[in-house]
Amino acid sequence: MKVISVGEFKEKMAFFIERILKGEEFIVSYGRKKNKIFKVSPIKNTRQFKRKLGPLEGKATITFEGDWKITDEEFLKS
Repeated sequence: MKVISVGEFKEKMAFFIERILKGEEFIVSYGRKKNKIFKVSPIKNTRQFKRKLGPLEGKATITFEGDWKITDEEFLKS
């Protein structure tokens, strides 16, 4: 997987989008230390996995009904 700088990504965005559409992935780095800040990849290559419940795996389950809702205020208080 190729590492590119933010500047290079901004400058050649159309070029990289074409390559991404062909299935390539890139890591974008930032700053003098070239810290890796994000990965760009096609959606079809994104891994789908089932979340595990950690130590409760197989001992507990959680389900949400289709009409389950929570307000922003309720969420922030929790």
